[in-house]
Amino acid sequence: MKKLLLLFSTVVISIFFFYSCDHSSRSARTSLAGIGSFRPKETASVERGKYLAWQVMACMDCHSKRDFSKFSGPVVPGTEGMGGEKFGPELGLPGTVYGRNITPAGIGNWTDDELIRAITMGISKNGDTLFPLMPYLAYSKMNRQDLTDIIKYIRTLKPIENKVPARELFMPIAMAVPTQQPNPYLDKNQKPDIKDKIKYGEYLFSMASCSDCHTPRNRGVPDFTRFAGGGNIFKHEKFTVHIPNITPDTSGIGLWTEKMFLQKFRANAADDYVNRDPATFNSYMPWSLFGKMKEEDLKAIYAYLRTIKPLQGRVYPWGS
Repeated sequence: MKKLLLLFSTVVISIFFFYSCDHSSRSARTSLAGIGSFRPKETASVERGKYLAWQVMACMDCHSKRDFSKFSGPVVPGTEGMGGEKFGPELGLPGTVYGRNITPAGIGNWTDDELIRAITMGISKNGDTLFPLMPYLAYSKMNRQDLTDIIKYIRTLKPIENKVPARELFMPIAMAVPTQQPNPYLDKNQKPDIKDKIKYGEYLFSMASCSDCHTPRNRGVPDFTRFAGGGNIFKHEKFTVHIPNITPDTSGIGLWTEKMFLQKFRANAADDYVNRDPATFNSYMPWSLFGKMKEEDLKAIYAYLRTIKPLQGRVYPWGS
């Protein structure tokens, strides 16, 4: 009888021990406290999301605070994802909108599907239409896995309590909604093979929403007959910048070699170049983020830009 009781006790203790170990390991694996707590596959997914959110899509550029006392307005450390950055008429907008808080303090109760709907369809959790400064048309062309990776990353951000002001538009939001519609077939989106530089470059170009700034607007509506032809004027209290032509015409970047293209990004992202007072020769382009993109990704974007329609029209960043 004693042996039977001893055997029973041993089995119970063993079951409890193994359950406890498995339970604690599963908790650690699924923790969102930090990247290091993920399984290797999850870690790679979050790292990919971090790269896309910073260097390609520049989500952290609009959803953090920027310091325009430095070149290209780098993100202020400690404000990552907290929102509150103001965008107004100085950028040609019909009113004022603010970058939303995308830290877990702001979107912690959003499901992944709700976040994907906001990113790709421009519809918030409560059903409101987002102002199209959020480039959801471009993002609707993304592969679902890339979107999922970004969401996994932003869920690891430090929660920052920050109540962001409501937008103030001069017209109904319906008048600002693009005539083009987002792609509703997200699961059909394929990420091109990185070996296909032109297709992959087009994919990255769209993710980076380069066209939003580099395609001129007429009363807020993009003029796609001059796709990437530049000409928009953005005003800051300290500087005014004219957005350049990036088509392969000689008045754009037609004379640029791949090496020159890479050097431009790397030089403008160098710490000593960013951490200086540029006075009136500043830029809205987040060079400090885009300039640290992977070399093969920048080369792919360059390859794609060589294929778009050349448009005449030289634009001087700070006026002629």
